[in-house]
Amino acid sequence: MNKKILSMLLVLMIMLVSVAAMADLEYADGTVLRMATGYNSARTGLFFDDQTAGEGITLADGKTYNSGDLKPTWVRLQEVLNVVFENKYQGNSASSEFDYWKEQLGEVDMLSGTAAKLSEYGESGAIVNIAEYLDEMPNFKAYLEANPIVRLSITGNTTTGAIYFSPYFDGVNDIERMPLMRVDWVAKLLNGDGEFTAEKCANLKPAVYQPYMPTEGTIAIDVVTLDGTAVETISKNYDKAGNIVAKMNDALAAGDVDGVTAVNMLRTYIDEAYDGYYGTDRANLFIGQNAAWDADELVALLRCVIANANTLNGTDKVQGIFTREDDNNQRRVDMFRFAGHLFGIRGLESRQDYLYVGADSYLHDARQEAETYEALSRMHDLVSEGLISEAFVNKEAENTATYLENDLGFMHYDYNQTQTIYNETKLQDGEKYMAVMVPVARWYDGTDDNGVYMRFTESWRSVKTDGWGISIPGVAGNDDKLHAALALIDYAYSPAGMILMSYGPDAFIKTNADGSYVTFSFNGTEMPEIADATRAELWEKASGNYTNYARFYLGSTLSFVKNQAFEYQCTSDAGREGAGYISTAIGLGTIKHPELAITENPWYTSVPTVLPTTKTDNDLINTYTELKNKFSSSKGDDQVNVLVDAIASGLTFEGFSSASEGADTVAVTWNGLSYLDIKEIAWEELLDYYAELQ
Repeated sequence: MNKKILSMLLVLMIMLVSVAAMADLEYADGTVLRMATGYNSARTGLFFDDQTAGEGITLADGKTYNSGDLKPTWVRLQEVLNVVFENKYQGNSASSEFDYWKEQLGEVDMLSGTAAKLSEYGESGAIVNIAEYLDEMPNFKAYLEANPIVRLSITGNTTTGAIYFSPYFDGVNDIERMPLMRVDWVAKLLNGDGEFTAEKCANLKPAVYQPYMPTEGTIAIDVVTLDGTAVETISKNYDKAGNIVAKMNDALAAGDVDGVTAVNMLRTYIDEAYDGYYGTDRANLFIGQNAAWDADELVALLRCVIANANTLNGTDKVQGIFTREDDNNQRRVDMFRFAGHLFGIRGLESRQDYLYVGADSYLHDARQEAETYEALSRMHDLVSEGLISEAFVNKEAENTATYLENDLGFMHYDYNQTQTIYNETKLQDGEKYMAVMVPVARWYDGTDDNGVYMRFTESWRSVKTDGWGISIPGVAGNDDKLHAALALIDYAYSPAGMILMSYGPDAFIKTNADGSYVTFSFNGTEMPEIADATRAELWEKASGNYTNYARFYLGSTLSFVKNQAFEYQCTSDAGREGAGYISTAIGLGTIKHPELAITENPWYTSVPTVLPTTKTDNDLINTYTELKNKFSSSKGDDQVNVLVDAIASGLTFEGFSSASEGADTVAVTWNGLSYLDIKEIAWEELLDYYAELQ
């Protein structure tokens, strides 16, 4: 069957399912829905704001929009659903938006909120239980039946099976964040015959960081072959090569070590530890499809990068690991997320708080485990050696936002599409910023008491922690409003709705002469291509950043299901290359990840985004102010996260003097154990409920 026929069938199926979706919920045409919904700012709402629209803005659909006008996606929804949307959005994050309205819910019909808050208020009788209406919502019901772990993740009460919010997926069942590197710098330092030379270099700083990986013996690592077609096992031979950090530390203890010497030490180590596997393309240890790097090897590389700034950027300074915005706590927390990957710590990139399911089937909280603080202390050692950016520690240092365009930063941990776009907009010919393989670390997945050296990522897409709920005081006594709100949610999970919520209206999609979509294969499914005018506008108005373009101008990707097919089309060549390596490794099983299922080994089960705690439980948890206020992942430079502080300042934050003291303080003094008991009871109830569904 050719692509054109597939496209026509896709459009026909969309039309048929969409009509069926609206037939089950009756309401008056023109029903008004008061929407306190958006993503996280005035620019990312359903309606255009002054900043985005200006004096009027003409988009790729040929229409001009003014401040206060609905964005194209929501204009189309008004037409499809025969409703009228009224703007009540205050331009806040989900948590803050809900807090604004929670005492005046009678003034709104739908509102944004965190999954936890919507479920909490649902249990108190303020948010509609969507589960009661699933038989009238065929698209949403079918989606949950096809994805049972999603149903499990959004169940707010295991006795009633209540669901209090429509889930949001920023992609699903795929990797989310990735390590990114200036791969041209790695190649410049490590590749080639003979020894590395440089006209000018600096000395390494005194060693603080100590080896994490073994210093003797051998370990076997499965890697994807360089051509990406198969898996092969290679060996890290510490008996032959030693541990590179230990060797550098010994050399530093004996005297100064300059950047040239450090690079040649690392080159020799790679040749010996991997028995010549990487040949003269040693950079592939870090940047290739067959990469096998670990924390110690990264530290050695960072030492080489920092000491060879002149070779890399022609200056006397370069920053090692940085975060995208060092004056924004929402981005600073990416540093401890990356630490979890480097040192094998679960819970630092959890779908809910800092929880994970252990091999013992019980919930664990990373904040209450000494191993977490030991890993963060290792990251502070990198700070002490100048391997983490000055801006991470000192907000008065040069703005992180300029690092990539000014050749000042080496690597960070972030989203692939939005960051590799710099290859198209900021970097020069020959410069390349790309996602690289996640590191090898020792993970305690329960299969070996000594841990397993493997690649694992906890950054796995599932139900997001935000969603939209329906206000009971808002729709009380008005079935038209209730049914219209339910129809909106249901339509968003129809085939047509999922395309609209990702791509915007058909005017922004490439079509054939007969009106059918032009499609391409994405993850084995035919998906629409964006129109040429859309692609041009994406670059003109958002510098190639798909997410900003969709949210600011189209009004899509604000909630519900975001299909990655649109974003993939807007990813730079370098972005697709690095992500392709990682995707291949995941597909061939050399990168493991949480599963959106109840797995045979519980350690691989993704913790649900929401656990069905009671109102009494939630009220008690809300009194644990330290757990709430000292571990924030929210936006803003006034937010506090002691895990970030532990990296920046060492284990002196909050008066802690050791990893065990930090863990014990969280567990006992800050009520962590009580919090975990509440969550564990809810988890066990959810497991029982899941068993009943089977």
